[in-house]
Amino acid sequence: MDTMLAIATAVLTDAIRRKVVWVVVIFAAILSFVAPSLPSYGAGVVGSVYREVAISLLFAAALVVTLGLASTRIPAETERRTVYNILSRDVRRWQYLVGTWLGLCGVVGAVIAAFTVVAVAVGGIAYRETMWILFEAAFAVWLEMGVIAAITILLSARFGPVTNVVGALTFVFAGHSVGGLIGGVHGEPPWWLPSLDVFNVIAPVAHGSGYGIGYAAGMVGAFGALSGLLLLGATALFERRDL
Repeated sequence: MDTMLAIATAVLTDAIRRKVVWVVVIFAAILSFVAPSLPSYGAGVVGSVYREVAISLLFAAALVVTLGLASTRIPAETERRTVYNILSRDVRRWQYLVGTWLGLCGVVGAVIAAFTVVAVAVGGIAYRETMWILFEAAFAVWLEMGVIAAITILLSARFGPVTNVVGALTFVFAGHSVGGLIGGVHGEPPWWLPSLDVFNVIAPVAHGSGYGIGYAAGMVGAFGALSGLLLLGATALFERRDL
């Protein structure tokens, strides 16, 4: 465990060096400018529109950070031969991958938390509404980014950054489209078919009172199952790679 935490810390340090926090600043600025220009659809509705916009921007910011870091981390360390030094210190390949994933989850979590704080503050100032419910959306987005980081790491075990990004975006599109494609009339895929729509909480958070503990538990279960399977696949590919 100490080994994986050390690798995760290195990922966090590298993210700070690459000034990933500026991504949050840019999107927070966009949010600040967009908020006052939202049209008024009637009393109480404008807050819902703001929350929906905020969640969408949050997802976009988190996705940019996740793909930007996850798609380049392993290929860059392989090219710089840094990975050889790491693996020569009694570090197993699965520990290296899981540690990298944990570090990415930590970085993305910090980015999401910072962005959400800004969104709540802007919402409170512009609309005089307490919008702590946005943290429920932030939690769902963070879980989905963990899954996306895992698929990107899986691709990184064999491919370069461009292929990793394209493959991860394809995964995101397919994960959110599977319900509409084969889910039948109600747009709900079979329970056994993986779907990223489980993390889509815009409706209950932006236009309702949020989701319950049971739904949160379901998201955590989906996060654990999908991330675990993807990391197992990444380990299998990385073990076969000639380094």
